[in-house]
Amino acid sequence: MEKINVLAQYMPPEAAPVIAKWIDYFQCEFKISKSRATKLGDYRHPFKQLGHKISVNNNLNRYAFLVTTVHEFAHLLTWNDHKNKVKPHGGEWKHNFKRMMTPFLDQQIFPEDLHIAISTYLSNPSASSCTDLKLSRALKKYDVVRDHTRLEELPQHTVFTIKDGRRFKKGEQLRKRFRCECLDNGNIYLFSPLAEVVAAATGT
Repeated sequence: MEKINVLAQYMPPEAAPVIAKWIDYFQCEFKISKSRATKLGDYRHPFKQLGHKISVNNNLNRYAFLVTTVHEFAHLLTWNDHKNKVKPHGGEWKHNFKRMMTPFLDQQIFPEDLHIAISTYLSNPSASSCTDLKLSRALKKYDVVRDHTRLEELPQHTVFTIKDGRRFKKGEQLRKRFRCECLDNGNIYLFSPLAEVVAAATGT
């Protein structure tokens, strides 16, 4: 019960008993981690005397936390079935991810807009929910606190900063990404529309 109560603080409470059962059934070490800039979650397969390990960032909203958790458990199930013989996000993983996500969709856990976005995403899931712009936007709508702005929300030529303090000017969009000039060194970088930035001033 304690495990369920802890999980319910980070995901929709209705999902917590299912995830708790998975943790016990697969004998998985499940860790709620500090925020990591490069990943939302992580799966490590058994090695020597160590068993399955899954970690999920603690700063995700409830729905993003659940989607990421299911994503990592799909890796675990794929490892159990195929070990290293298949691609990390190949057909086997996609099949398992769909199968493991379905019970939560059937429970109507997600708000309608998110339910639709996830169902659409499941038609061909990619390596990360963040690489699917529609799903990522839908998930981010439920973030409790946003101290950053998404780059796509800024007008063209706006000057902005990123976490490391560098300043950029937003340029034109090239297919999916925005062409931005670094004002500190003059180099050009391509940014995702969903990159979290802090607006500084409007350029001229």
